[in-house]
Amino acid sequence: YRPIIDAFRVFAKTDNSVYTKPYLTNGEFICPSSGKPCSCGESKVHNCESSAGADTCGLHKPVSYNEIDGSLYKEKELIFPPELVLRNDLPLKLHGFGGIRWYRPLKLKHLLDLKSLYPDAKLVVGNTEIGIEMNFKNARYPIFISVTHIPELNVLSIKDDGLEIGSSVRLSRLQEVLIKVIAEREIHETSSCKAISDQLKWFAGKQVKNVASVGGNICTASPISDLNPLWMAARADFHIVDSKRNIRTVHAKDFFLGYRKVDLAQDEILLSIFLPWSRHFEFVKEFKQSHRREDD
Repeated sequence: YRPIIDAFRVFAKTDNSVYTKPYLTNGEFICPSSGKPCSCGESKVHNCESSAGADTCGLHKPVSYNEIDGSLYKEKELIFPPELVLRNDLPLKLHGFGGIRWYRPLKLKHLLDLKSLYPDAKLVVGNTEIGIEMNFKNARYPIFISVTHIPELNVLSIKDDGLEIGSSVRLSRLQEVLIKVIAEREIHETSSCKAISDQLKWFAGKQVKNVASVGGNICTASPISDLNPLWMAARADFHIVDSKRNIRTVHAKDFFLGYRKVDLAQDEILLSIFLPWSRHFEFVKEFKQSHRREDD
């Protein structure tokens, strides 16, 4: 949303004095955005109109971006459009080129029904892995199911015995909660949380972490995964649900069967991950070795 506004800014006429404040240092005007002397605040823009041979001038006033409370643009950031916040989500069924179909269910039951109907369908959250497969490996998938709006898959709750993480939870959101947990709980309980949080610092870029999901990274079963070895070391459990709503639990160390192979039947999906608190005298430490730590 914000990059779109920034892109249109180059086409807009602006009054620089609206966005600056009179910070004077030795008689020079200091621009708040750059912190350097500039001339954008030395003169005020006047709106002059000729009437009956006489000029009447008035100060140019900044336009309010929020008509509800009258806040000025120079005082606040642009708000996210309330219309988009209040908009009700709807299930989607889209058709693309070559017979591609894209579904976005809103309920777990509908997701499981679709997975039962299309067992080879690809589940999508951030498209960070599938997009690479399609663009660089020439992979073709006829059916996509977006699982971004399933409430059960977006659960992220702190419990007495550990952390419950929905499979669609974004990596950036997980990192925020881990930082909070580390600050609030006993040190011996958060050894695994700290290891995962520290590893996420070097996990791709922020843009990728904002859309990539925990479950997507696990089910990809990449042999160079940053997080999967930590799930195993931290004694994590994976909760798996099938099309009949039966839930089974698999230890992380038993979930990975081979190269990009996991213990999931065609009608099953990864529901959530349970990360138990570390025990006394139990230490988990991350270590990443690659040509570039930020991107392997």
